[in-house]
Amino acid sequence: MSKGQETKERILQQTAELFNKQGYAGTSMSDIMQVTGLKKGGIYNHFQNKDELALQAFDYAVSLISYRYRIALLSKRNAIERLQGIVQVFVSYIDKPPLKGGCPLLNTAVESDHTHPALRKRAQEAMNSWYDMIRRVVQKGIRRGEISSDIDPEQVATVTIAIFEGGLMMTQLHDDPIYLKRAMTHLSQYIESFSPR
Repeated sequence: MSKGQETKERILQQTAELFNKQGYAGTSMSDIMQVTGLKKGGIYNHFQNKDELALQAFDYAVSLISYRYRIALLSKRNAIERLQGIVQVFVSYIDKPPLKGGCPLLNTAVESDHTHPALRKRAQEAMNSWYDMIRRVVQKGIRRGEISSDIDPEQVATVTIAIFEGGLMMTQLHDDPIYLKRAMTHLSQYIESFSPR
């Protein structure tokens, strides 16, 4: 990796966390310069503007999350085990968040709503990818007979993500991991109920 590529990667790492904690609108170029230790010209040497940096920083944050899910799913074959693996990845956010400040998808979705169309579109794409991953695991489990055929994959994906994000939001709001732990316990029991009778 060239020195320029290393610098760009470092900028993305540092600003992804900054945007995740402070939001796009709440982060100034001065904040970015302070956290990266670079002058404005040094940053704009790698990114056309703050918008481009925000989009690439969001993509970087999503790549951290996606990597965790890929690793968790590699060793699991059964659909129920795969879904439980997805739950375990999310539970790991309590002790080892991919970025400080909570879930970049939730944070970006809330902040970009009607204020930053390009960032909102990127958040929708990332959420759709996550949704599709869960839905495909359920569909494959139904085809293989590992999940009951009366389970609706679309509903499972919707409920799973809603429980994840709601539990994490409550944990962040109250600064208490019990809310996410309770949500994940409920979600694990919900997933276990998918087994064919």
